[in-house]
Parts: sequence; structure tokens; C-alpha cells
Amino acid sequence: MKIAFLGPQASFTQLACSQIFPSEELVPQSSILDCFNAVKNGDAEKAVVPLENSIEGTVSMTLDYLYQFDEISIQSEVIMPISHHLMIHPENENFEKIISHPQALAQTFHFRVNKYGNIPTQDFSSTSASAKLVAENPEEKIAAIANHYAAKLYGLKIIDENIQDFEQNHTRFIVISRENEALQLNFKKTSEKTSLLITLPEDHAGGLHQVLSVFAWRKMNLSKIESRTLKTGLGNYFFYINVEGNWENILYKNSLEELKSIGAEVRFAGHYSEYELEG
Repeated sequence: MKIAFLGPQASFTQLACSQIFPSEELVPQSSILDCFNAVKNGDAEKAVVPLENSIEGTVSMTLDYLYQFDEISIQSEVIMPISHHLMIHPENENFEKIISHPQALAQTFHFRVNKYGNIPTQDFSSTSASAKLVAENPEEKIAAIANHYAAKLYGLKIIDENIQDFEQNHTRFIVISRENEALQLNFKKTSEKTSLLITLPEDHAGGLHQVLSVFAWRKMNLSKIESRTLKTGLGNYFFYINVEGNWENILYKNSLEELKSIGAEVRFAGHYSEYELEG
């Protein structure tokens, strides 16, 4: 089975993907959109993409594509701790610039300033790609921020470990597929949830309250609600909502009918479990 993931090699998504699918063929993709297209076109049975980071927030592109690719559902969700390390080429221990993905640079801002002052930084397409550049250019005075697997893969020397500013730095990844059955994994299960994509019938006072009341009187716990633009004009949004618990409850199922009765468009984006991975 082929599993697409947001690459390149040694990305955090690959670390998550390799734990979820240790025996499958992992195929790196250059963007989140490519991951969705690989599943849609049948080039991969499933894909693993990031959904949210505890420091930087939701990955908006993933939400947008979940809405746009209506044939794709979420099969599972995993949470993995994120550890950043500063690494250099072993032949050149002097560096005058640090390169990495913008989120990695943001997540290590205070460490860098406190230890290295205002050393210049440069945004890069991914943490692993920045490590690869350092490995291929020993004559350049650059360092990279990446994970331990990237350092091992590219033969780099880690000079500062665990440099993220917040200890509780975790990323939430989702497994997407054209199949809508939940994927059972052999990891610690932390919760069970259902994802819904909801579009209001029109922009009017109390519209969102109407939608939320459908869940409220049924005592359905919403662990996440986030709006994203429909890209059809200012003020037009869809809502990504996570409902905690077992969806088999008849009240839960009837909630979809009530939402439709008030004119909301509802798409069931998957019922699945959340698991914890190792870093």
C-alpha cells in the first residue's frame, strides 16, 4: 500500500507517517495539495498531513482542502511531540545564519535570541530541506533547525538539543483516504471524535447561534470550531467542527437532519479516534 506524506525525507510528517505505517511504501509529496491529489487520483491509498500545532495553530491549507475534496475523509488522528535541534556541518562549526521552516523558526525564537542574539535567519520550505542544504554545502556558514532524524540522515552535528521555546510543543496529524471507515491503530487512544464541515445558508444575525444550538440541547461536546473563508467573497465562511464521543447515539445522527432543516449544508468528514505517538 502506498502512503503519501508531506515531504521531503526526514520531515516531521514522515516521522509520524513511519510510526503509523511502518511496513508500507511511503511516498513524499512536495505540498499538502499534492497529498490530497495523490489520494484523489489513486496514486496513494492514504496520506498523512499536518492539521494543527499547539504553538502556531491550525494548518489552514489542510482545512481548505478537506472542504474542497469532498470525496476524501479523515480516518484517524495522531498527536506527536515536536523537538527542534540546531545542527551544523561537522566540517564547519562556524555559522552566521540559521535556516529552517518558518514555523520552526517561530517556535525557537526566544532560544535563538537569548543564545545567539540577532543572528540572521532565512525561511526554508521545510526543516528537513534546510538540513539537506547544510549537508550539501559545507563551505557555507549556515546552521539548520530540524529533527534528530534529519541530522542522522544527512550526517550533521547537533550542537543544541530541544530548543523549542515551549515544552508542550505538539503537532496533530490526520490520515486521509477515500475510504470513510475509521483506522484502528496500536497506540494509546486519547479520544473519539467526528468532524463536520458546515456552511451556513446565509449571513444573518443569529445564524451561527442556530447551528450551535443544534449541538447544545443534545449536550454534544464540541472540542473544536473554526471558520475558514469560502473564497467566494468577504463574509462567506464554512465551519470545521469536531464533536467528541461516539456518533452512534441517535441524537447525534438526528443533529444532521436538524442542521439541514435550517438550511445549513453539512458534510460528514469522518468519525475516528485520536492517538498519541512518540517523538
